Amino acid sequence: MEPGNDTQISEFLLLGISEDPELQPLLFGLFLSMYLITVFGNLLIILAISSDSHLHTPMYFFLNNLSFADICFTSTTVPKMLWNIQTQSKIITYAGCVTQIYFLILFAVSDIFLLSVMAYDRFVAICHPLHYTVIMNLRLCGLLVLMSWIMSILNSLLHSLMVLWLSFCTHFQIPHFFCELNQMIQLACSDTFLNNLVMYFAAVLLCGGPFAGILYSYSKIVSSIHRISSAQGKYKAFSTCASHLSVVSLFYCTMLGVYLSSAATQSSHSSAVVSMMYTVVTPMLNPFIYSLRNKDLKRALKKIIRVRVM
Repeated sequence: MEPGNDTQISEFLLLGISEDPELQPLLFGLFLSMYLITVFGNLLIILAISSDSHLHTPMYFFLNNLSFADICFTSTTVPKMLWNIQTQSKIITYAGCVTQIYFLILFAVSDIFLLSVMAYDRFVAICHPLHYTVIMNLRLCGLLVLMSWIMSILNSLLHSLMVLWLSFCTHFQIPHFFCELNQMIQLACSDTFLNNLVMYFAAVLLCGGPFAGILYSYSKIVSSIHRISSAQGKYKAFSTCASHLSVVSLFYCTMLGVYLSSAATQSSHSSAVVSMMYTVVTPMLNPFIYSLRNKDLKRALKKIIRVRVM
């Protein structure tokens, strides 16, 4: 396969969610509001965990990284969309598109790895409580997070480099509000067999593998909770992983919805609307899910707010 640099591509057009001029102010306000809520909500989570020594535990260390990844994940797509709406321009440069693909895959996959690591943390906490501090030591926690980021970086780098080898002939319009890998491959006029092969193999390995790990962890957790005799003990054990389970369900269900909808309908704009769920809505809801269902985090957040008011 020869690199597709003979086409001299300089830019693409992001068609967005809707091309209706009357909807643009509404979309701008909606996305700006969701973006600000996402950034400030996740920043509050990071600040609360960093400032409260009681939250310096493996679970909150992983949550800290997840909040950082969510901020970056949303910042990869939404600011560019807001800029395009504000300037009434749909243009994104070729380099900008490839860069967006790189960071989008990087932070999406890091989210997946971090959620699976958090599932393992809950598994150890509930199924092996007496050995929790020994197993989830500082070295292992750091290693798990480091490996999550390294694998995410290598995976996104591979996909981005493979996009550079594609040739684009006449169709430069992307029916989306960001440069999505699958959309870019579909626009290419060169052979995309290897790109599709690597994309689907990576999806099965890097999404299916962690998801299987999460299912295994929670099957063991449910089994352990079922063996607890008291109702209060069962509630206390389940409450420690309820927030994480909610986030995992939301993230994977929205991602599954995106690919099922894209397979079931030919409407690219419908796919863009569904994609908004996991790229914008899920990162926005994560801080609310963790803060509303976690007494320790709520206490830390109240301390921060109280200090700022005073």
